[in-house]
Amino acid sequence: MSLDQVLTTRNVFIGGLVLRIGMLLYGLWQDAHMTVKYTDIDYNVFTDAARFVLEGRSPYSRSTYRYTPMLAWLLTPNIWLHHTFGKWLFVLCDCIVGDLIIRIIRRRGLGEQAAAKYSALWLLNPQVANISTRGSAESLICASVMAALYAFQCKDVAMGSVLFGLAVHLKIYPIIYALPILVFLDSSVFAPGAQRAKSWVARLVNAQRVQFFVSSACVFFALNIIMYAVYGREFVDETYLYHVTRKDHRHNYSMWFLPIYLTFQSQASVVMGLLSFLPQAIVVTMLGFAFGQDLYFAAFTQTFAFVAYNKVCTAQYFMWYICFLPVVWPYNSQNLLPKSLILVAVWFGSQGLYLQQAYNLEFLGKDTFTMLWVAGMVIFAANTWVLQQIIANQRIAPLYPVSSTGPAQKKTQ
Repeated sequence: MSLDQVLTTRNVFIGGLVLRIGMLLYGLWQDAHMTVKYTDIDYNVFTDAARFVLEGRSPYSRSTYRYTPMLAWLLTPNIWLHHTFGKWLFVLCDCIVGDLIIRIIRRRGLGEQAAAKYSALWLLNPQVANISTRGSAESLICASVMAALYAFQCKDVAMGSVLFGLAVHLKIYPIIYALPILVFLDSSVFAPGAQRAKSWVARLVNAQRVQFFVSSACVFFALNIIMYAVYGREFVDETYLYHVTRKDHRHNYSMWFLPIYLTFQSQASVVMGLLSFLPQAIVVTMLGFAFGQDLYFAAFTQTFAFVAYNKVCTAQYFMWYICFLPVVWPYNSQNLLPKSLILVAVWFGSQGLYLQQAYNLEFLGKDTFTMLWVAGMVIFAANTWVLQQIIANQRIAPLYPVSSTGPAQKKTQ
């Protein structure tokens, strides 16, 4: 049997499902028999919030619950059905993302073999499977974002707008994709034979962009109004405003953690937390505008930069951009393949340096805060270099070329 016969989308999908079921069952065993638990602490937070919802109380009665009440509502079967329901839901969302990746690659005309090979980067990725089977809700966000972008790829602006509004409600960070979506919604994409409007206002404000803005905003605000009607100001404070003024003094991959930690009790930490948004916003905006015609690559670069620059960064956040990797890598692999091992080594090596210092702090009780901050700076530098290399070697492939003349693909400079 040849490799082509084995490496099919069906086999990759089944393999990914088996991987996740196996890890989920192993997690149950580890939780029952080992001191170090497999289940992520956030999953316990979700479950407690779901219990409060069933009791008619606010999910925010559970301290550290900083999410939309919709998540607690979705996980109420954790209480009345089985405590692993949420994990199965997240595994399902993982598989939905995998299916969307296959559909996206097929629609871009890359063939069945390419769909199987590149979807394996998500479906057979143990790091991705570990995150969802431990009980992290990131796959739910990834599924809603990927579904929204796929709808736009299919030129279904109404469905894409609804899904985008839902995604931003579930987690505020997908709002960064609004800019590349607006760039993508060019009139020539939907009416390639139509005469181009002479007025810059008419070119900028077209029917598709208006529909996207109005529809997504209506969905987002409708959901927020419902949540506010039920839970009041507490919903706004905990779900949105908390993340704007968030001061997380716990060590994490971010280069901002130590300055915030050292000034935690002063007003300076709030100012520093707000100022950290400035370079992040500038870089993310520039990337979204520059690569908007290639919607998935724009989203990938934006998310990669957003996570690298964020004032709080954990391994769960990597899921936000890993889901885009299978659909952008086909346009990069030939150019970047000779360097790929180096990029992977730098990316993992920088994290290894950090984890060594974190181990010395957490388990050996050593004062390694300064070295943790240095390691965080190394991670930031490594991520910046990796992103620069990816951008420099990417062949930009617009989903629908704006002009019928000239090449559809071009290498970035």
